[in-house]
Amino acid sequence: MILKMSLRIVLSLPLVVVGNQCHCDEPIATRENAANRGNVNDSSNANAKPMTVENPLIEPSSLPLEAPDFLSIETQHFLPAFEMAMGEQMAETLAIADQPDPPTYENTLVALERSGATLRRVQSIFSHLAASHTNPAIQAIEVEISPRLAAHSDNILLNRRLFDRIDQLWQQRDTVASDEESSRLLIETHETFVRAGARLDDEKKTRIRQINEQLSSLATQFQNNLLALTQERSVIVDTVAELEGLDESELAAASETAKERGHAGKYVLVITNTTRQPVLGSLVSRELRRRVWEASARRGTGEKGGIDNRPLVMQTALLRAERASILGYPNHASFKLENQMAANPDAALAMLRDLVPQVLAKAKLEAEEILRLMKQDGIEGPVEPWDWEFYAEKVRAEKYELDEALVKPYLELESVLQYGAFYTMKRLYGVQFRERFDLPVYEPSVRVFNVHDENGDQIGLFYADYYRRDSKRGGAWMDALVSQSKLLGQLPVIVNVMNIPAPAEGQPTLMSLDHVTTLFHELGHGVHGLFSSVTYPSLAGTNVPRDFVEFPSTFHEDFAIDPAVLGSYAKHYQTGEPMPKSLLEKSIAASKFNQGFDTLEYLSAALLDLAWHSLSQEQAEALAELPDAPNAVEEFELQALRENGVDFHPVPPRYRSPFFAHVWSGGYSAGYYAYLWSEILAADGFAHVMARGGLTRENGQAYRDTILSKGGSREVMKQFIDFRGQKPTVDALLIRRGLR
Repeated sequence: MILKMSLRIVLSLPLVVVGNQCHCDEPIATRENAANRGNVNDSSNANAKPMTVENPLIEPSSLPLEAPDFLSIETQHFLPAFEMAMGEQMAETLAIADQPDPPTYENTLVALERSGATLRRVQSIFSHLAASHTNPAIQAIEVEISPRLAAHSDNILLNRRLFDRIDQLWQQRDTVASDEESSRLLIETHETFVRAGARLDDEKKTRIRQINEQLSSLATQFQNNLLALTQERSVIVDTVAELEGLDESELAAASETAKERGHAGKYVLVITNTTRQPVLGSLVSRELRRRVWEASARRGTGEKGGIDNRPLVMQTALLRAERASILGYPNHASFKLENQMAANPDAALAMLRDLVPQVLAKAKLEAEEILRLMKQDGIEGPVEPWDWEFYAEKVRAEKYELDEALVKPYLELESVLQYGAFYTMKRLYGVQFRERFDLPVYEPSVRVFNVHDENGDQIGLFYADYYRRDSKRGGAWMDALVSQSKLLGQLPVIVNVMNIPAPAEGQPTLMSLDHVTTLFHELGHGVHGLFSSVTYPSLAGTNVPRDFVEFPSTFHEDFAIDPAVLGSYAKHYQTGEPMPKSLLEKSIAASKFNQGFDTLEYLSAALLDLAWHSLSQEQAEALAELPDAPNAVEEFELQALRENGVDFHPVPPRYRSPFFAHVWSGGYSAGYYAYLWSEILAADGFAHVMARGGLTRENGQAYRDTILSKGGSREVMKQFIDFRGQKPTVDALLIRRGLR
């Protein structure tokens, strides 16, 4: 996933996810020094006045590739830096808008791309910390600055004089752009202004401004609530006997979490971001599984006086519908999908609904197998959601004679990273990741790597932040601390973030195959940023349509179970022995197991997202005016699932409305379908690579040249055809998901 908490700044839309450059050999410190490389100082007041001492955010960092100096950055630096940076960019854009010279590509579009450098720097660092390592002071700043950034964005995008200059260039678009990338920049910039409301009258612009500020505040509140919910909804367990089924490392982690939260002698199970919870596959106690599932599925509903996200959901849906109406669209989904590959909600819905009958039938067959094993255990009654994962693992073991507990010792994090993910990057693209220990980080467990091309040149920096902590939001994502741009002379500084449970001190980090696949997925986003080679920051790296951005990441997932790669990293953490061939083959075969469940829970969430965002303004208003509006959120969800034929009780949506961060506080509103859309591209592309020899430099270079280096500088379907030679088909997807 791409981090979509970023409050992306206009125009130089570069505040996205990538970028930078340099070549150097740095001294390597000892591993012990890593613990001293920094935590952002959070001791100061979020509302502190501008500091009299030098603010390290104002000027580019002097560290290699402008990597942030986290040892010097304090929380109190952010607010004054934001204020100065917004003023700076506004002055720059007004100078462009008000200049007497006629508009040219250079004095208007290129000047806009150069503007806002300080704000991009401040916001990229701040938004990353707000998601990855937050604290109350950062959250307070986020609440204050989010609506101000939205207003700042509108002050630029709704500036009539600035838009008139861009529009004049647009009218001359056949002659004004010198090459394809320049043409794409003109198209994207003009479209951004128009879709923001640049052509509206003053009254409508005023309302758009109000809506954008409100939506920004709602998104911040929703995300901060989700972080608080990880504490509120954690499950406290009194005795180790109740945790039968968990391995020693999981028990140790639960005990350690309990100590950290003031429950010494007990155990705490932390709720992760999805409805389904990883521990449900292991816990023997059906009662405890029920408690865990309900803690997850009922979060954000105000249950027992807890945090209630339902009013935020309702208000966000209503404001988005109103904004779409003002801009001339029937609903938010139509507005959002207009410039995506799908082009309109009907195309996305058709793709999802076409899969439902086949997927539902598959899930029902899987449910029959689960019910059979439940009856053997003397459990009568239907399959409940908290039963599925536990008995699915039993079915998996029965079918493939595979015990996950036997697999994990062969999936140790360091081996997966060095001899799996980095090995794959070297085989495909010729690049090497070399760890360095001299750069400051924002949390001691974060690691930093130089990324060198085949010729030895450094092409970027890569930060790896893999362990779960209370200061980090759920899920996994890629972000950029610096975005690549030839215009600005920058190389990328990329971050991958995951939430792998940290082992007890002195214990190895043993991973599930799902976590391994996620690591490869996020590194796929990472190289999309690292290999970016474009001129303009607005078009760099992952600045592509939402339903294309998950293509490079999903494409890399399947290398995790490619025998040529698995054989390299899947070695026992104690003995170094390779995973036995029989276990290796079973692991690969079992990776396609339970795909009815996996696909149905995803389809349900994607259809729910589109249902919310297909509401017209009138429909959204009617829903919000119901006497018991918060409960209407759950009623709407049930109705949406029924109408789309995915209301299968044992398989709830992967995300339910009150904790669906992708669509309420992230960048995937009306776009969660994009994962499956991109998976079609990825499955087709990966099958193409396998047919041409698999893990080879020739295949990797072709993919890098046609996809990973292009960013948004070329229309994305053209990129795919350049690589694949034709448009994608769904055949490989059905095989990938075990549905054919």
